[in-house]
Amino acid sequence: MEKKKRVLPKPSTNVVPMKMDATFFFEKAVQSLDRYHYDKALKYFRRAAEYEPENPVNHCNLAGLLSEMGNYEESNRILQHVLDRIDPTMTECYFYMANNFANMENYESAEKAIIHYLENDPTGQFLEESEEMMELLSYELDRPAKLSTIKSREGLFDHDRARSMLEEGKFSEAVRLLENIISKHSDFMAARNNLALAYYYMGHFDKSVDMIRQVLEMEPGNLHALCNLAIFYQHFGDRESLAELLEVLRKTYPFHQDHVFKLATTMGILNEHEKAFRLFKRLLKTGEAGLDPCLFHYTAVAAYNTGRYDEAQRQWKQAEKFDPGSEIPKFYLNLLDKHREETRKPPVSYHYHLPFEEQFRGLERAEGGLPEHMKRDPLVRSSFFWALRHGDGDTKLQVIQAFGLIADDEVKDALTEFIMLPDEDDYLKQVAIFVLRSIGIKEPLTAVLNGKRTTVAPSPFSPGLPVWESKWQAIMETALRHMARRYDMVQQYDLQTLWVEYLSRVFPNVPKMTKVEGWAAALEYLTAKMHRRPITYHEAAQRYGVSVATVSKNAKRIDEACGLKEKMDAIFKKLTGMESQS
Repeated sequence: MEKKKRVLPKPSTNVVPMKMDATFFFEKAVQSLDRYHYDKALKYFRRAAEYEPENPVNHCNLAGLLSEMGNYEESNRILQHVLDRIDPTMTECYFYMANNFANMENYESAEKAIIHYLENDPTGQFLEESEEMMELLSYELDRPAKLSTIKSREGLFDHDRARSMLEEGKFSEAVRLLENIISKHSDFMAARNNLALAYYYMGHFDKSVDMIRQVLEMEPGNLHALCNLAIFYQHFGDRESLAELLEVLRKTYPFHQDHVFKLATTMGILNEHEKAFRLFKRLLKTGEAGLDPCLFHYTAVAAYNTGRYDEAQRQWKQAEKFDPGSEIPKFYLNLLDKHREETRKPPVSYHYHLPFEEQFRGLERAEGGLPEHMKRDPLVRSSFFWALRHGDGDTKLQVIQAFGLIADDEVKDALTEFIMLPDEDDYLKQVAIFVLRSIGIKEPLTAVLNGKRTTVAPSPFSPGLPVWESKWQAIMETALRHMARRYDMVQQYDLQTLWVEYLSRVFPNVPKMTKVEGWAAALEYLTAKMHRRPITYHEAAQRYGVSVATVSKNAKRIDEACGLKEKMDAIFKKLTGMESQS
């Protein structure tokens, strides 16, 4: 008798297959860690390592969790496996192994591992922690360590100086120093990463990306370089490359506080706010990063961007508590209160400074020049450098004025470079030249004006005049001295332009100028009128100590030669893109 064949039912088409890969198990592990379910996290990290056995990150995540759970021997076994079989250049594994040995009170092995780390790691990422461990080991072993050299110390002093310069916003100085370090120590990864950042802050994107690629060619798993590259991909709109790199960063579960912080801020900038929030909360829970108001701000921003508005408010209040004199937490708490009930809320930056527009409003309100904290703040300064290269015309004009208030060597370098850019607007370059003169640059300047490389003399740019008389200079300087702090740099520049234009139009029949103050008062009066500032002949005369008749007569002479209405139209068109109304 023939047996009937059993027919299996077709699977239901409503079942969605679950993709079981390393990413899936990594995410499950992180979720378990967030809930403090270490056993489950351990199981999931093991599965992630099984699915991608050649990925050292998965193995290091597993080793890190085993160490946290006190299973130091197995943690070290896995770290040794990474060094032996997967990536022998991951010198940080020796640092982690030294910690495990120290926790097991195996101080001889801990010393051997930490010495190997210090003698072979080029970046010095854990240098400070390693030095602390060496002190402990010397005490426990009752003898000095047998350390012959610290690889990362080569060029480290200069590198520390360069990092300080970056923190102070002295980007061009930092670039020069870092380029010199790399020329001597080509494998100094931290210096290369910081040089890439310095290029980026200054707006030199091609140089920055090239430097990051060099780092990754030499050390493919360098987390700082990967994070920086991801931000550059976002800036350039390279979605495909960014998506691929984000997959790597999402799977990364860093050991060290510095790496956690770098990854958290990067994920925030890349709009991966949930991941950023978990990492920032981890830093707050462990207390490794200290009570830094910046960290409370970053956590608040991540909370805000994930809809955790009560949490955001708590974190900004903590920032306010630990930074009581700052306007920054107050600004964001007010913003949260104002927009809390709105469906679409304004975006909030992770940078711990006021938004760019708010900074300029602060400059307009400030008396006595730019506040010192803004001059020193590297994020404020980097936003200015960025905007000078990549902002619109109006923003660039505001930055040039702000640079006149900062007035340091970095500003001089930036503006000297700016006036040589052939694609920039000539009006902006002329204002930049005026600012350079106002902050003490007296020697001739080289600029590209009207498409030609030009040497600009210390006297005002006046191609229509064969000479520049000392009396003309005295009149202009008298007006500018009286206008200082009451008129901005653009208005002062427009006074100079008006004066040069008047002299060019009437030359060689320039009237006799006996009273310097009378002409200076007329120039201020007309400049105020061009910029719609309230002024009367009487006010101008009183300020300069001359008669109303003198101011009126000289103002009318200048107006007749130049045409005030046309000048107003030209200025307002340049500043606002609109014709002035009669």
